[in-house]
Amino acid sequence: MLANLTPFLLHWGITALSLWVASHMFKGIRFSSTGALVVAALLLGLANAVVRPLLVLLTLPLTVLTFGLFLLVINALMLLLVAKLVEGFKVEGFWTAFWASLFITLLSVVLGAFVLGGTPEFTIQTNPVSGAAWL
Repeated sequence: MLANLTPFLLHWGITALSLWVASHMFKGIRFSSTGALVVAALLLGLANAVVRPLLVLLTLPLTVLTFGLFLLVINALMLLLVAKLVEGFKVEGFWTAFWASLFITLLSVVLGAFVLGGTPEFTIQTNPVSGAAWL
């Protein structure tokens, strides 16, 4: 349990830093406080882990039809969802969310490569139940 805490905190910090940098790069993104930034980073990670896969599955035909480009729209929708849920976090419109989510994703990947190094000890892994199989 505690072995996964460090990578989780690092991912959370990278997301928070990426959101903070995006708020300085895009005038349509604002945080009223540091607390709003921290909560937004946590909820964005949760939304990307839970809600995003469901949306990807539901929109699979559209994603295939657009050769995966619809995934960028889903990323923007996740950012807009978090902005609606977190008081003190504002995103002005869809296009701001679209470009900001692209920026946040790229910056998170770059920061993650430097900070985490892509080594297995910093990869969050789940232990499968013995004998269980995915259908």
